[in-house]
This record gives sequence, structure tokens and C-alpha cells, in this order.
Amino acid sequence: MDITLHASFLPHDDPEASLAFYRDTLGFEVRKDVGYGGMRWITVGPVGMPATSLVLTPPAADPGVTDDERRMITEMMAKGTYAGLLLATDDLDGVFAKLQGAESAEVVQEPTEQPYGVRDCAFRDPSGNLIRIQEVR
Repeated sequence: MDITLHASFLPHDDPEASLAFYRDTLGFEVRKDVGYGGMRWITVGPVGMPATSLVLTPPAADPGVTDDERRMITEMMAKGTYAGLLLATDDLDGVFAKLQGAESAEVVQEPTEQPYGVRDCAFRDPSGNLIRIQEVR
């Protein structure tokens, strides 16, 4: 089998704040920015990796989600328990320093050597999503 990760979805509740975080703070490039029905989908990805994308999507976009479910999703996003993303870098300290200085990133954990063999840190994006960044060794 030849399977790769093409795109993954992450909810956002503020497209401008999400765009600023992923484009300006993390340095991802914007690949698509689509509005429809008062909602906005923004596709971003790491520079030089066109085959891997992250689609920032409004949580209300799925017509099968009830109003109660939307409220629950919004609450879980605010607590950082709805969705997450795991990124990797060979310069964890440099990335941490940049993110620590950004208004749009909330520090959850400073760079830490984990007992399971990785060194990583964690932030929340402007929508509350947990972003963990591991150091590539």
C-alpha cells in the first residue's frame, strides 16, 4: 500500500486569528481561503511540503451536527479537549521562543523531556486547539 497523509481538519472559531497564528506565527503558507454561507475554510501547510495540508474549518459546517452538539464542540474547543495537532521540528527551543512571544499562542507546557522518549512542548491556538510540537532527533 502507498498511503500518505494529505490533509487533516482542525476547527476554528475565528478565521482571522487562526490565519494569523498558522501563517504569521507558525510560518505556514496559505493554500486556499474559501468562504461560503457566512463560514470560512482556510487551507494552510508547511512551506515546501505541498502534499501535506491542514484545513481550518468552522465547527458549524457539518449539516448533521445539532445545535446541542455545536454548543458542546464550542465548549470543548475552549477547554482544548476537542482537537489537537502534533507537529515536529529540529529546533524545538527556537520554535518555543517564537511561539512564547506570540500573542496568539497560549503556552501549555514548556519544552520537556517526556518519559516516553520525546522532547516536546505544547500550546493552544486561538481557537483552543492543543498544538504539541516534538523535537526531531
